[in-house]
Amino acid sequence: MKTNETSIFKAFQRSDEYFEMLNDPEHSRKYAVRQMVYILLFSFLYGIVMGSYNGILQSLVTGIKIPSLILLSLLICFPALYVIQSVIGSTMTIYQMVNIIFSGFFVFSTIALSFAPIALFFMITSTSYAFLKLLHVAIFTFAGIFAVKTITNGLTFSCEKKNIYPKIGMTIFKIWVVILAFVSSQLAWNLRPFVGSRDLPFELFRKHEGNFYIAVIQSAAHLFKPAAGSENELQNKLPAQQNDTTLNNNYVERR
Repeated sequence: MKTNETSIFKAFQRSDEYFEMLNDPEHSRKYAVRQMVYILLFSFLYGIVMGSYNGILQSLVTGIKIPSLILLSLLICFPALYVIQSVIGSTMTIYQMVNIIFSGFFVFSTIALSFAPIALFFMITSTSYAFLKLLHVAIFTFAGIFAVKTITNGLTFSCEKKNIYPKIGMTIFKIWVVILAFVSSQLAWNLRPFVGSRDLPFELFRKHEGNFYIAVIQSAAHLFKPAAGSENELQNKLPAQQNDTTLNNNYVERR
């Protein structure tokens, strides 16, 4: 089978041909390495942009953290998926399974990187740290939806056209995706900060307190605090201004 550097981009154009290519025993190992290189490169570049909000050092650190987050999440969760699939009758080799999982993360990192100019635009034009955090969470969620769809298509191809993957495995995969999402989000929480607040000194890692989901809710709530705070400040200033006016009037009258 002919291979080239752009062949893995068939994931976006001709999915059946792409998964046929990944299932080729002669080249499965090569494609696994190639996909991993693209995943690491694209996620590193997105991390560079993500961390640039808080300076060069944060940018470089986040550029390392994003690929590390992806690889650590897979190292933690992949063994359980592979073992369970083998128990229920899957005849896929480890490289075939890795290739299909990598295909999803390749799509994920590519879509995330395509949003980098948008993220950069808001980092230049906005000073809201809470908004930027939510923006990156939204980008990761959007890219993750396409990643899951790609992996599902790959497993369906292996089930229906290659007959090397059992149908019950699709249900197990859906459960595994939920577990992967929880592991990834908690791991990301422990690897924070990624964006980095300009009001705080640089930190490689922060204290282990709270969790990812509470932080997202707090960031969303913080977006509405400035407006409420400004209104309260205005209300507090009015009595003070009135007192100043009264004092001035009394002073004029005494003179």
